[in-house]
Parts: sequence; C-alpha cells; structure tokens
Amino acid sequence: MKLALKLLLAACSFVALQPAQAADYTLSINTALTTDDPLYKGLEAFRDAVAERSEGAIEVKLFPNSQLGPDEDVLEQGRAGAPVAVVVDGGRLAVYQEEFGVLGAPYLASGYEGIRKVVTSPLFEEWVGKLRDSAGLQILSFNWWQGERQLWTNEPVTEPADLEGSRMRTPGAPVWIETITAMGATPTPMPYAEVYSALQQGVIDSVEAQLPAGYGSKLYEVTKHLTKTGHINLITGLVTSAAWFDSLPAELQTILREEALKAGDTASYGTRDALAEIEEQLKANGMEVAEIDVTPFREATAGVYDKLGYGDLREELQAIASE
Repeated sequence: MKLALKLLLAACSFVALQPAQAADYTLSINTALTTDDPLYKGLEAFRDAVAERSEGAIEVKLFPNSQLGPDEDVLEQGRAGAPVAVVVDGGRLAVYQEEFGVLGAPYLASGYEGIRKVVTSPLFEEWVGKLRDSAGLQILSFNWWQGERQLWTNEPVTEPADLEGSRMRTPGAPVWIETITAMGATPTPMPYAEVYSALQQGVIDSVEAQLPAGYGSKLYEVTKHLTKTGHINLITGLVTSAAWFDSLPAELQTILREEALKAGDTASYGTRDALAEIEEQLKANGMEVAEIDVTPFREATAGVYDKLGYGDLREELQAIASE
C-alpha cells in the first residue's frame, strides 16, 4: 500500500513538472501605440479571451511601439503568409483595395457609434472579401476606434491659412496626404515611431494625431498647442495574413473574428472614456488646448472625396452611419 502511494505521488510530481503544452498556433500583433493606450488594453483583452476560448490552441503575442517594424512592412509579411497581424487604418489598406481609403477621409463621421455601424455593415463585409482576394489580407475586425485626429503644433492655429509652410507628419496613404494638403500644411510621411525625434530636431513642424497616441508618445514635450479640429475620425482594424488564417480550423477562425469584434469594442469605449482625462493631463503638462470653429477646415477638405473618387461612397456611408 505504501509503495503504491509513493508511486502515485511520484507520478503526480512528474506531471506537475512538465512544461505547459505549446500552443498549436501563434499570432504576433504589431501596433505603433504604447502600452498605456486604451486601445492596447483592448489588445490585451483579445489576447486573453482567445487563449481562454481556444483552450490554449492560439497564443497571441503583443508588440507595442512598432517593435516588429512599420505597419506597411508587417502588412507585407502578412501577405507573404507570416503569422502576424497589425492594427492599421483604412488609408494604408487602400493601397490594396481602394474603398478602404474613404474610412480615413475628412469629417466622414464623428464619435464611435456611427462609424461602428459602417465597419460592421454588409457593405463593409464585401470589402473584407475583396481585400482577401486582391491582397491576401484578412480583417479580423475593424472596430478599433482611436479617437479623432487633432493638430499638435508649436504655433496657434485657428484656420487653414495658419498651417501654410508647416511640415506636418502624416501617414503616407493618399487620403491622408490629400487631407493635410487641403488643410493648408505640407504633408510629410514618416513612421509614427520617428515623430518625437523629428519634432525635436526640427525635421517636421507639426503632427496630426489622436489624443491617446499623442499623450502616450509625450508629444506635449515637443509641441505647445493642441487644436481640436477632429478632421479624421480614426477607425482602425486588426488585419492578419489570409493564408495563415485559412490554415486554422474553422472553429478557431470563428473565435478570432468574434473575439476581435468584442475586444474592439472594449478598446473603443475605453478610448472614449479616457479622452477627457487625457486632455486634462495635456493641460497639466503645459499644452494650450483650443476649441475652434472647424467650418473652415471642413470646407477646405470637402473636395478630397471627389478628388479620390469617393464622392458617391461618402453619401452611402454617411447614410449607414446615421441609421
């Protein structure tokens, strides 16, 4: 009897000392944002929910501060079949499927609720299929709202004329470049990770960014004025490799898409609830925060839609957003 008990205890000890079983699949997610950004909290929720619901079959790894490289590079890795994903805006996806560019067009919608209706609509799901076919990229969900983009400058701004000659960082997608040009500045594309040092060294004069990102990267240390133009309502998506996604069993594909949608809501509502506090923190750090009449900016950028061929699409999407 004693011998049997010793053998049983030894067996239990052996099992307890074994390493945890490795996940069947691993997904590495890249984001330019910092770990204290509300959107990053949503990514953590996604990681944990996927691990639990898949019973450890999928391990999600998070890489903040663009640790895996610029978003464009990670997208190309995904197209090649790598098990990576990136939080990315529609402007960058427009390189592969032009409809996505309209999501970054100026003054399309305000706040989260309206734009969420757009990116969960049957029309948007048609775009998801087109992107798969044309670029080999799979959208898990596109309801990751980062807030409205504002102007971070060292001189006060009240109208487009105040931006004349200002070299303003913006992503390199056509819709962003045309919007910043129409607003009166000189668009200067560069990776977001380089913005702080570029402002510090005078390579650029200004930047347009949403409050959580700007606060997280300490733009208040290298700019003096925040002007609330709200010119772009930044909705982003979690995008991965279609080839990698297709390699998963159907039930794991379902888990990823469903949990991405839930986590996107977590991130977006967290962003919404944090904005007022972030603004107060910016003021406490010495920034001048200005509420202005955005009508001149709205009028100046109205032609961007037609210039990029989005005129008809704007009407359709605004109708969906207002339902």
